[in-house]
Amino acid sequence: MTELLFSVENLRIAYPQRNYEEATWAVDDVSFSLQPGERMGLVGESGCGKSTLGRAVMRLLPGNSRVEGKITFQGKSVLDLTANEMRKFRGEVAALVFQDPMTRLDPLMTIGNHCLETLKAHAPELSKKDAKDKAIATLAKVNIPANRWNQYPHEFSGGMRQRVAIALALLLSPKLIIADEPTTSLDVTVSAQILQELTRLCSQENMALLLISHDLAMVAEYCDRIGVMYFGKMVETGSTDTVFRHPQHEYTQSLLKAALHIQSIDEIGADSISNESFTPTANAILRVKELQQHYAIEPNLIERLFKGEGQTIKAVDGINLELYQGEILGLVGESGCGKSTLSRTILQLIPPTGGKVEFLGTELTNLSRQDMRQQRRQMQMIFQDPHACLNPAMSVGQNIADPLLIHGIATPEAAKKQVLAMLERVGLVPAETYYQRYASELSGGQQQRVAIARALITRPKLLICDEPVSMLDASVQSQVLDLMLELKDEFELTYLFITHDLWLARFLCDRIAVMNGGKIVELGNTKEIFKNPQHEYTKKLLGAAPLLARA
Repeated sequence: MTELLFSVENLRIAYPQRNYEEATWAVDDVSFSLQPGERMGLVGESGCGKSTLGRAVMRLLPGNSRVEGKITFQGKSVLDLTANEMRKFRGEVAALVFQDPMTRLDPLMTIGNHCLETLKAHAPELSKKDAKDKAIATLAKVNIPANRWNQYPHEFSGGMRQRVAIALALLLSPKLIIADEPTTSLDVTVSAQILQELTRLCSQENMALLLISHDLAMVAEYCDRIGVMYFGKMVETGSTDTVFRHPQHEYTQSLLKAALHIQSIDEIGADSISNESFTPTANAILRVKELQQHYAIEPNLIERLFKGEGQTIKAVDGINLELYQGEILGLVGESGCGKSTLSRTILQLIPPTGGKVEFLGTELTNLSRQDMRQQRRQMQMIFQDPHACLNPAMSVGQNIADPLLIHGIATPEAAKKQVLAMLERVGLVPAETYYQRYASELSGGQQQRVAIARALITRPKLLICDEPVSMLDASVQSQVLDLMLELKDEFELTYLFITHDLWLARFLCDRIAVMNGGKIVELGNTKEIFKNPQHEYTKKLLGAAPLLARA
């Protein structure tokens, strides 16, 4: 029998409470183990205790958290390690990849210095040249080119920041990687590359992987075993194949049903696509013509002396696009390809380098700030992370009412009535209760419903949705997407839906635009794109997308 690498026995965790006796268990009597080289997936809805378990292993829980049970690595108790032993354990023995890379990256440090600092702390014997060579080689594994070495985290897209965080975890070749939603903000091709690299390392270096994810298809493809968590308990474990083919617990069955719903696999089979070919029936409400958004990478002193001027990144490079009344246009492509930059440029949150944006017949690029503010009543955005638009110091009701008051289109009394009605419409009932709550008191799915309510409160014509459900588990994703489809008809909305999830785009969108390197390389009806992709990059995306096969 192979010696266990890592085990959790009867683990119970409660966060600090004002009244100690009334503690509720975020993790409740969970046990599992990992062999060297084994890959285990941990799935469950937001708030079920998955991330809490991952942080407990690294001893990153808040002070005074209540922890019972055992966590052992190669027979040694992790909970009994000294502070110095724990510092070596984190990184050299076990590494944690967070869902949000900005919790790992210092905004005042370049990407290169992040890598060098990590190597200096754990491998001081390396020369600066050797450390840099090792770091550049590791960054290359996650598709970060050497010319981005001197840039800062804010100069990277969300997906590229996540790649950096994964590279930092791989730098020291740990024996256990705990990856907490590591590919949430990554496209399918980069996700596949990173997970294939992690899988290779697991086999080659006997490294174990605990993959915390809501992506059931990804877990099915890359993990040997699966554990399903629900309200702090491990309700089902087993080999991935067995659990997916013969789920025993009711909650596991509901997760699989929701995931299959999103992937549109019905009785007709996996090739059945629900949306018919889209035919424009009205004039375009949005026209983008030769739109450009270029950024300069400022050279350092040495680069200026030997290479002259810095490089230019063409994040958006000559985009032509039309969006028609009532349609859902999907924008797909890898992280860093310019999807989010395009959306922000359309909204004039960042001024374009060149080109035009026409909305409802009005050219936006020449408008004053005041006139553009008026246009934004008709154009709203739903962000990937609802915290990007929700003020934590304001209640849910205040957050949703804020746009009405900013635009001066409702009194405080009228705004409250509209907000309560909108809370009811997005399924947050009783509305009066949610009106008084704060975003921090809500689950991820509830926060995203608040963000949707805020976006809709001014009755816009166009909604730009930037990865609005990528952080949600399958069951909540399905609920939010069904809600968005209902609201589209009710409010006569048009959606520009940005996603890296091709099956999500297939489920939701009338047409799909495929973006690569700042350009749209293919545009067509969803059904045609999936049945007969023309561009090599589109074929590559479709080939890399994990599909949850029918059990």
